[in-house]
Amino acid sequence: MKTKRKCILVVDDEPPIQRILRRNLNMSGYDVLIAEDGREAVEMVRMHQPDLILLDLWLPGEIDGLGVCRRVRQWTQTPIIVLSARKEEKQKVEALDLGADDYLTKPFSNEELLARVRACLRRAAGRTETESLQQPEILQTEDGYLSMNTVRRQVRVGDQEVKLTPTEFELLRQLMLHAGKVLTHRSLLRAVWGPEYGEEADYLRVYVRQLRLKVEVKPSQPRYILTEPGVGYVFQAQIRSILNAGTQWSEAVDTPSRGQVIGDDTGSGGYFASASSDEVSSLVSISLVETETS
Repeated sequence: MKTKRKCILVVDDEPPIQRILRRNLNMSGYDVLIAEDGREAVEMVRMHQPDLILLDLWLPGEIDGLGVCRRVRQWTQTPIIVLSARKEEKQKVEALDLGADDYLTKPFSNEELLARVRACLRRAAGRTETESLQQPEILQTEDGYLSMNTVRRQVRVGDQEVKLTPTEFELLRQLMLHAGKVLTHRSLLRAVWGPEYGEEADYLRVYVRQLRLKVEVKPSQPRYILTEPGVGYVFQAQIRSILNAGTQWSEAVDTPSRGQVIGDDTGSGGYFASASSDEVSSLVSISLVETETS
């Protein structure tokens, strides 16, 4: 019995991009739908219920990419990957705050696109399986180096227990629960400190720096808590979760592995890396990472 192919909705008004994305996604085993403007995109999401949306921010008509995010998130959690130009930094952050799951900065390679698509679909599948269950009691990186007991509020780094302040603990919990996903400054501030926060990026940066000192092997070269400059943070590692003592490990996140980590300041920098120079998707520069993490 054949497995049903995943369906991806491409929302872009440029025919050359439509053709390239349709061809590459079809060749990789996905069914593809095309919408040329925001209104058509919203209608197609309602009618066809795609498994994932590739969304350009700049669309003709009354509803732009941000409007599509806003409307679609009113009734569905279908993964959304934003396709953005480097100059659209503000809109990109706003899209993530509105519920987009990830973004790709143009130009990007086909390998990078497919890796992001697979990661988003896997996260969505894991979310569907566990959304009716209770929060996990244990969160642990796949390598076993970092683990958190959310009930006892204990954190172990290597073979030692590390003392975190209540705020540091909650910040780490949010990052690990959403491992592999971009978390903007605003979303982290509101989740950890409350709804009255949202603009205090420098405040958040101080706590992230302190958290890295306690959980990273080399805080100046973080392996787990990575920054996406100007956007937010990502916990870059596969996470295993246990709902309660005695239950079996289950993978909560599967993020694409790469040759080199790029990024460091909201969530998605964790899986922005490339295997070769011609596959670089022009997301951020190494110099930005070195500046941010120093």
